[in-house]
Amino acid sequence: MNLQRIISIGVCVTLMAFPTIAWAQATTEASEDQPAGFLEIIFAGGLVGILMIVVLLALSLTTAYLVFDHLMTIRKSILIPDGLSETVRNALLSNDVAAAKNACRQQPSMMSFVLSQGIGELEFGWNAVEKTLEDALAEQAARLFRKIEYLSLIGNIAPMVGLLGTVIGMIFAFQNVAATQGTASAPQLATGIYQALVTTVGGLIVAIPSIGAFAIFRNRIDQLIAEAGYTAQHVFGPLRRPARKTPPN
Repeated sequence: MNLQRIISIGVCVTLMAFPTIAWAQATTEASEDQPAGFLEIIFAGGLVGILMIVVLLALSLTTAYLVFDHLMTIRKSILIPDGLSETVRNALLSNDVAAAKNACRQQPSMMSFVLSQGIGELEFGWNAVEKTLEDALAEQAARLFRKIEYLSLIGNIAPMVGLLGTVIGMIFAFQNVAATQGTASAPQLATGIYQALVTTVGGLIVAIPSIGAFAIFRNRIDQLIAEAGYTAQHVFGPLRRPARKTPPN
């Protein structure tokens, strides 16, 4: 999934959420004398707070989409198909390089890419094959890490968005105190402060799962890359063992 698709998701969610702004403001104004409910607390920060909540909502839905996409694609059955390594190994033991290349083409994956790169260097000996395998694994690892990097990005941005909403809300709260020349009561000041803190809570709610999911997928990628390296070493293992010389009679 590319960055353009991620941005499109966020923009669409933001545009779809704008009609709720007027409704949330009307609900908050109509129930000022009643205890604050869950939705009222969420949308209590005024227009700026609602805009920040909308942005955080877009980030949270994008995070959910990314997590679902990674769960479907960063799997052993997808990256390291069953039977591929044994098929390629048996073909190489039979000196059938064409069959080994064909097996890689029939099952496109991370493992097939690594093995095909190694097959391309067979004529240059084991040292060249080993270096190519290392480079191919490093390239695939970098590609997978770039793929999950968006989760880390959201985990770092979401608290900043929440903090921005809080700072703006605090400015408005103290501006109100200044406008009343300090005559604002403690409950009025406390109301402004808790309304400003709502966006910080929203930012943390979005950031914590994003960072947790990033750590889980990072560990999974490390494990799969290590397993792919071990499998590749097993496939090309016979190349490391020189042919035994026939002892003289």
